[in-house]
Amino acid sequence: MATLAETRLTPAADDTRFFMFAAFGMAFTVAAGFSLQLAMGRSSFAAPPLVHAHALVFMGWVTLYVLQNVFAAKGNSALHKRLGWIGAGWIFAMLVIGCMVTVAMARRGQVPFFFRPLHFLVFDPLTLIAFMGLVIAAIRLRRRTDWHRRLQYCGMSLLLGPAFGRLLPMPLLKPLAFEATFAAVMIFPLVGMWSDLRRTGAVHPAWKWGIGVMIGSLILTEAITYSPVGTALYDAVTSGSPGANIAPLEFPAPPEGPLVTGRTAAN
Repeated sequence: MATLAETRLTPAADDTRFFMFAAFGMAFTVAAGFSLQLAMGRSSFAAPPLVHAHALVFMGWVTLYVLQNVFAAKGNSALHKRLGWIGAGWIFAMLVIGCMVTVAMARRGQVPFFFRPLHFLVFDPLTLIAFMGLVIAAIRLRRRTDWHRRLQYCGMSLLLGPAFGRLLPMPLLKPLAFEATFAAVMIFPLVGMWSDLRRTGAVHPAWKWGIGVMIGSLILTEAITYSPVGTALYDAVTSGSPGANIAPLEFPAPPEGPLVTGRTAAN
């Protein structure tokens, strides 16, 4: 999200329109993924309150990201800066509630059946930490709009995994469902690099840092998942819960009945 930019924003900036339309594209991807989930009867409003809070917080970020890019395109630096301070605090709420939902699902033994439970427990928080790292770096570089926009863009791209996970045939992608969604997520930064190359003849170095962080989060996820550290983490998180009875590195059986996201323990 183009937040906290203290430099003057002008509609004439060469890449401003690209980032605005890319923000719309990201928002459309999120809307498409979750709308498809609803249309196919795989969403439930009977989900626990924590799941609804998670949806509101993360959809709120998508809205902030789009608005910030619109304000940048319109040259409205005052609103851009004010909303940016909200976004700077918002990311911490995202990390907390995102981890809470992940832990709750692992403890209930309700991790999506196309993910290994331990893998899910690791990649969700690490994705959010990588996202936060990119956003914080973008905030620190807010006076350098070229870096600021690209790092925010890479951070937002990382959050598109759940949307792509609802668009892709995830059960058919086992055992690489997570890796497949990550590959889909990488489409957006690669398009950003191509846009730079087409417009200026060179790729901005911010893309290399942003994509490096994204790939680094993938490598770290795999390393922790298949190590004793990951096993110890899963045991600690699920101790005393139904999730403790599920093998951390085995795919759970598909749930009986309709595949409904956010089912409660009683479903």
